[in-house]
Parts: sequence; structure tokens; C-alpha cells
Amino acid sequence: MKKSKLVLMISILSVMILSLVACGGDKESSGGKDGEVTLNFWVFGATNYEELAKEYEKENPGVKIKVKTSETDDHHNSLFTSLSAGSGAPDIAMLEIDQLDRFKEAQDRFVNLYDVGAKEVQDQYLDWKWQIGENSDGDFLFGLPTDIGPKAMFYRTDLFEEAGLPTEPDEVEALIQSKEDFIKAGQQIKEKTGKPLLDSMEMAYRAIIDGAEESFFDEEGNLLIENEGNAVRQAYDLAIELNELGLVGEYEMWTPEWGNAVNNGDFAIELGAAWLKGWMLDNAPDASGKFRIATLPTEFAGNWGGSYIAVPAETEHEEEAYEFVKWLVSPDNQLASFKSDAGLFPSSPDVYEMDEFKNTEDEFFGGQSTAQYFANAAQDISFIYKGTKYKPAHDEILNAMNNVQQQGGDPEEEWAAAVERIKDLVSR
Repeated sequence: MKKSKLVLMISILSVMILSLVACGGDKESSGGKDGEVTLNFWVFGATNYEELAKEYEKENPGVKIKVKTSETDDHHNSLFTSLSAGSGAPDIAMLEIDQLDRFKEAQDRFVNLYDVGAKEVQDQYLDWKWQIGENSDGDFLFGLPTDIGPKAMFYRTDLFEEAGLPTEPDEVEALIQSKEDFIKAGQQIKEKTGKPLLDSMEMAYRAIIDGAEESFFDEEGNLLIENEGNAVRQAYDLAIELNELGLVGEYEMWTPEWGNAVNNGDFAIELGAAWLKGWMLDNAPDASGKFRIATLPTEFAGNWGGSYIAVPAETEHEEEAYEFVKWLVSPDNQLASFKSDAGLFPSSPDVYEMDEFKNTEDEFFGGQSTAQYFANAAQDISFIYKGTKYKPAHDEILNAMNNVQQQGGDPEEEWAAAVERIKDLVSR
């Protein structure tokens, strides 16, 4: 009898132990050990955020950051789907500036970062960058600012020299101060070298559109592109004009043909954002020492790209997520991101005063210190409103330009057809 009771007790204890182990296993698989917070962080493109996340984990032993990197469109589509479904979203998400207004329609799916203390860091960032991250009433902040894409003129000194043009940055800036100067220099380059001024019609279009304070839509959602003097029409007309003058190539950005053209010097100028430097360092080795950077004419100045870090409302770790985001985009870590291979350009002007920023020299650009050119450009940018349907509308204009260049389409007919397609988008 005693032996039977002993066996029974051992059996009960065994079951209890197995149950505890099983519970422990469930806890481990759902996100960590006792007392550990796991934050899922979705990013896109090339960042140094995995390295910074590891550093944060060392400084904060109770926090684990899982970084998932995807292609830009896949990232945003997956995030939008998860938010719409109300499940599956990460604790922290990166949002690209051209996509941001699309997500603003789902304001209730995000944590208002003003509610968790973001006001205390607002003065560390550029005003225009911060404002874009707010809702239209200015009382809801979707994300803290990360990188930006202030633009400058990337030009080939060998082609400028062959064309009989100056090659020093200050001299190039003095030479090209307007659209008319730009076209005149392009015509001289084409005549002397046989090379186009720009790589594509898109780059000519972006010369104006990236700096437009209003382009396709106003903040009430009204379509503006048929208004007199509209920036989209001005940008389109510039691209058409340069194409008719033979000053643009047919190199679509990010294609192998475009990469070879950058590397080989098949066009003279790229109206590039600060992030383009990082791509050149990795992908255009034969162009090293042959590019310089100069300030763009005021009418061509603008911002192309950049991101925010948001906290979806689904998170169960709102405070921990915000603390990590605040740390990640602090001025010191924006400097680290700038110095990394990703080359993310800071949205905090505090960084522009740091010696490590000001004293950088770029061997690829002949030892030129390029950082300050972009810093100056960043501080001349104004608030830019894009709207929830900016990206598909923008793509329709690119399609129209492609039809003109590749299929011989009539510019006016292609413009009118694009406008109708955009109106259809708006009506859906």
C-alpha cells in the first residue's frame, strides 16, 4: 500500500514537472525568457539598425530586438495588411516618407508618440522633417525622424573638363544657378562629349517635384495638377524639354544599365540625394575620384527620401518600444548611421555641428568634404505635403514620360491621359 502511494505521488510530481517545463517552453517561443521583453522591428533597405540594436541589447539586458529587413514595397504592403487586419504588426516599424500619408489614414493603429514623451526631443530635429511626421492637426505624432534625402549636384569632373567647363565645386555652383544655366551647360556637354546631361527623364522631373511644397494634392485632398503653375506640370515640362534637346539618357535608376552608366561616366550629372553616396561607394568603383558635389540651383533644391520610426498600437510594450526608438534616432546614433556603410543622412541639425561630421573627407569624391553641402541643403527645405495617393499618382506621370521617350507618344496627349488616370485613382 505504501509503495502504491509512493508510486502515485511520483507520477503526480512527474506530470507537474512536465507541465512546468511545457509552460516554460511556451514562454520561450512567444518572445523570451522571464523578465525579457522582445521587440519586433520591421525595416526596409540598407540601414545599420541591426548593429545598433545589438548595442542597445548590451546596454539594456532585459530587451531583445528582432530586426526584419524587406524590400521597400514588400515592407510597406505587409505592414499595411497587418495593420488593416488588426494582428501581426510589429512593435516598431520604419515608414518611408513617400508612403507616410497612406498610413496616416490608419491613425488609430499607431501609438501617438506625443503621449509617450516625444515633445521632449522635438528640438533635436529639423522643423520640416518633424512636421511631416504629424497629423494635419499637429496633435498626433506618427514617428520619430530618421534619415533625410537633401539633394545636391553629383557631377563628373572628367566630362566637365572635356566640355571646357569648370570642375571645382564653387565654380560649378556659380556656373549653374538657374534652369537656363543648367540647360546651357548640358548643351555644351552634349556637343563636346556626345554624352547626355542627365541619366533619365525621371531625374529631370525630380529636379522640380522633389522641392515642391504642394504637388498633386492639397491637405483637403483636392487634386492640383490642372491648376496654372502647378509644380507637377512644371516638372513634366522640364523633362519633356530636356528630352527634346537630347540632354537625357534612357537609364532607368537601379537597373544594371544605369549602374554601368554611373560607373562608366555615360552621363554628366545626377541630381542625387545624400543617400546616393553610399550606393556609389559600393557599386561604382571605376568612378572613384571622378565625381564631385556642388550645390543645386535654388529652384532645383529639395528632399528625396527619408524615413520615420513608428510604434504600431498592437504592441504590448509601448514604453520599451518608444525608449528604443528614441535612442536609435538620437543625434549620437544618427551620426553613427551616417558614418556606417548605409550612410543615412541625419535629420538632427545637432549632428551638423559635430566634428566627426564636419571633418569627413570622401575619397570617392576626390577628398572633398561633401557632408556640409547636404547639411546646408537640408536646412533650406520647407514642409512638403504629398497626400495618401502621392505614390500611384507620381507613377502615372513617370508612365507618361516613358511613353513619350520610349514609344514616341505626344507629350500633350500623354499628359492628358495621365491626368485622367490620376482622377480615376482619386475617385476610388
